[in-house]
Amino acid sequence: MASMRYLLWGEHAEKQGMPNIARLFRAVAYAEQAHAGNHFRELGGQAGGAAVTAGAVFGLGTVAENLQGAIDGELHEVEQMYPVYLEAARFQGEKGAERAFRYALEAEKIHAAMFKTAQDAAKQNKDLQLGAVHICPVCGHTGEGEPPGFCPICGVKKELFKLFPAR
Repeated sequence: MASMRYLLWGEHAEKQGMPNIARLFRAVAYAEQAHAGNHFRELGGQAGGAAVTAGAVFGLGTVAENLQGAIDGELHEVEQMYPVYLEAARFQGEKGAERAFRYALEAEKIHAAMFKTAQDAAKQNKDLQLGAVHICPVCGHTGEGEPPGFCPICGVKKELFKLFPAR
């Protein structure tokens, strides 16, 4: 849900004349897709219903309101969801799930901070000052500027990072 919500909110930010906030939403949507891919891979061939509470709003508001929804969702994951999932995976000895949850938890902390900075700008009816955004395709680590030589969360080489260049 987060990935799709961020793509839609990015479209809205673009239409409101905030292309950098739009780019941030798109970049984080890509990171959320990496998280979902990790979770699906760890499930293997298992299929079935599962309720997942995202802790974030759904719908369209102002850019600042949408950013608050993003912040709330990321903080829910950082403070409540992933810590519980991580401990359950450790308890059950699910090393792959533990890794996927740890990756997501670390990336979500960054996302919340970046969205807060964007919201501060949007509340002043300004676009975010934002350089290139790089995303690790394995763990979703997100950063601004030149990617590090290796991902600080999972160790992937910088050549594999997806870049969302500055305009």
